[in-house]
Amino acid sequence: MSKFATIDYVIFIVYFIIVSGYGYWIYRKKQSAQTDSKDYFLAEGSLTWWAIGASLIASNISAEQFIGMSGNGFVVGVAVAAYEWIAAVALIIVAVWFIPVYLKNKIFTMPQFLESRYNQTTSLVMAVFWLFLYVFVNLTSILFLGALAISNLAGGENFHLIMVALAVFAVVITLGGMKVIGFTDVIQVTVLILGGLATTYTALVLVSEHFGLGTDMIAGFNKLLQDSPDHFHMVFDKPGPGATQQEINKYLMVPGIGMYFAGIWIVNLNYWGCNQYITQRALGADLHTARTGILFAGLLKLMMPIIVMLPGIAAYVLYKNGALQEEMAPGGHFNADNAYSAILGFLPTGMKGLSLAALTAAIVASLAGKANSISTIFTLDIYKKYINKDASEQKLVSVGKLTIVAAMLLSIFLTWEDLLGIGGEGGFTFIQKYTGFISPGVFAMFLLGMFWKRTTGAAAIAGLFTGFLLSVVFNNYAPAWFGNETFLYTAYPNGKGGYEIPFLICMGLAFLFTMIVMIALSLLGPRINPKAFELDTSMFRVSNSTLILIIVTMLLVSALYVRFW
Repeated sequence: MSKFATIDYVIFIVYFIIVSGYGYWIYRKKQSAQTDSKDYFLAEGSLTWWAIGASLIASNISAEQFIGMSGNGFVVGVAVAAYEWIAAVALIIVAVWFIPVYLKNKIFTMPQFLESRYNQTTSLVMAVFWLFLYVFVNLTSILFLGALAISNLAGGENFHLIMVALAVFAVVITLGGMKVIGFTDVIQVTVLILGGLATTYTALVLVSEHFGLGTDMIAGFNKLLQDSPDHFHMVFDKPGPGATQQEINKYLMVPGIGMYFAGIWIVNLNYWGCNQYITQRALGADLHTARTGILFAGLLKLMMPIIVMLPGIAAYVLYKNGALQEEMAPGGHFNADNAYSAILGFLPTGMKGLSLAALTAAIVASLAGKANSISTIFTLDIYKKYINKDASEQKLVSVGKLTIVAAMLLSIFLTWEDLLGIGGEGGFTFIQKYTGFISPGVFAMFLLGMFWKRTTGAAAIAGLFTGFLLSVVFNNYAPAWFGNETFLYTAYPNGKGGYEIPFLICMGLAFLFTMIVMIALSLLGPRINPKAFELDTSMFRVSNSTLILIIVTMLLVSALYVRFW
């Protein structure tokens, strides 16, 4: 891969100056009003709907999406876009049903929700768990994959220096509080989209040129449709007895119509509705602003596959037809996750700088958002409750800032020599593995806690552990214990000497049985739990402008599924 030209460095430096300068301006402008912890952690009442929506996307998209979803696009095609397009529908559900419950009950953190609805034990257990998850899984993997992606783009050099620079950049933004994060994320998302579109444009032009169609982007896209129609189907058929291992591997990744009745909803609703990292952006706003911001993020999610998936399909078509042979298999080792970097190598001068800025924006925004959530949970749910109950607002903000620095230093230490094995396992797989096991139990705990007044604290704790244990059983042991074909599931050969149930089906099964356990235990308690939330229909009414956004989103999702079913 070629080095950067002077213009590439200039473009990146301009991006850095704009983001840093704008962040500092926001910090100085808001500093006089930044007197309490809620304002620092939540930017209470300060974020506009467009800042909330942009910040949600900036926090969501990082190096693992660029690299991992392009790799998945290479392997399975447009079917992997289900994660993004169903997310848009999940965001509608969160905006209409979840956010009103949080805001009415003045919920600022997810552990606070669990204490208000269940008990202090549930809150503390999950606060500690989320801190470990966010630091040891999310923060470290984002930093490692981000540094690796930028290092590869720069020619495979200075991995550790890049890692430290990303961490420092993120810390500078995060120390300004949620206001600075939210408003700088607007720039980050703009750069992310422009840089991502530049990469997609280059990918389609490469396809067009390879087939002698000139430099026509539209011709390149049409060639993708013509050359590999199998990569433009959302739903795969269930593999039959004569299916190839390649067909089985695709189904294991995106298991046809079954996933739409199972894990795809749990993944998205848990991530977008029960996750401090995400919901924090909306918890400081009024209901209309929060809803509009969340729905705006949903519209942005619909276009994300163009940026993070389409380059992978283009790389597949080029590789299949004799191009990118060395780029997809550097050193003779083929890896589908090389798809995005393979395309980046052909970016013209100037666009490389824009692409570098886009990757950096995605990484830094995700690091800053995650660090802020770590700081918020530790400060408000652990330090204030168990260490210093009489801490002043100024003290809480100071502790929050120290927590940000400590978390980032720990993540640098863990990723310096990849102590957690992120690189060996694959970053996208690493994140999915450790977050996916806990998702069914957490989502069941939140869902029943919000909308069923009979749910008890004992049922919540039991559901959490049941969901985790069942996720492990279905993912790792069920085929060996119960057989490869039962009325609940079908396990398929995974090409590694064993059998595997599709991951999204495992999540659905774990969630189903967790709900049954929680409902059964709750039926042993009072008809109405004393800590149940008061709900009324007025909470869930939407304005005409909100309704229009919902209808537009659903029409677009429907059109995409009709086109690519």
